[in-house]
Amino acid sequence: MLEIKDLDKWYGSKHALDKISLTFGPGEIVGLFGENGAGKTTLMKCILGFLRYNGSVRLDGEQISRKNIARLSFATCGHSFFPDITPKAHAEFFAEHFATFRRKRFDGLMEFFGLPENKILKNFSTGQQNQFEVILALSQGADFILMDEPFAGSDVFNREDFYKVLAGILEPGETVILSTHLIEEVSNFVSRTVLIHEGKIIGDASAEELEEKGLSLIDYVKETYNYRADRVARAIESISGAEQQ
Repeated sequence: MLEIKDLDKWYGSKHALDKISLTFGPGEIVGLFGENGAGKTTLMKCILGFLRYNGSVRLDGEQISRKNIARLSFATCGHSFFPDITPKAHAEFFAEHFATFRRKRFDGLMEFFGLPENKILKNFSTGQQNQFEVILALSQGADFILMDEPFAGSDVFNREDFYKVLAGILEPGETVILSTHLIEEVSNFVSRTVLIHEGKIIGDASAEELEEKGLSLIDYVKETYNYRADRVARAIESISGAEQQ
């Protein structure tokens, strides 16, 4: 169980996270959604201990430390791999340093994405590098897998097929927390939706709860964010009117 309680984060005078409290259990696939600057990346970095914060983050009742940090993995489009070595060298490094490293999963995902194992990573395309970042996060053997916009630069077919593969390979105890703007693409993949706005949690619903209410994921997001369906028409009218004056 990953428990976040009263997590507060400031960047100078900006209140980036405002008393966030969340609990993530085993086997969940959580979509973390919000506009740019809402606090999604900051929340993930606080969970991982990359940033200082007030409040607490506990894993099965214990603070995150060197003793249990291997139970968390992170995939980010900022990349955390070693750019000057090959995927094969990464696999050897991970096998040596993580007792839970899933070599079979690593090899299978490398084959799925069609990535060369003996090519230096800095010579990969941006999309390939992002794919490899995801492979490492999923193969580490972590219980909680955090992904922050991991599919930038990947084509739609690879993304859609990957969600299906991921749903098929995750074990019951593995939890994925996925931050992405591709809401409609993951609507049939996530089992829970958490919405963040200006550093606050404004929505938290399971797929079952949305189904009971007869809401699609995108409708739930729009309803919670008070999306105005007429905003496009109003903008066009305003701009056109100003230009005609």
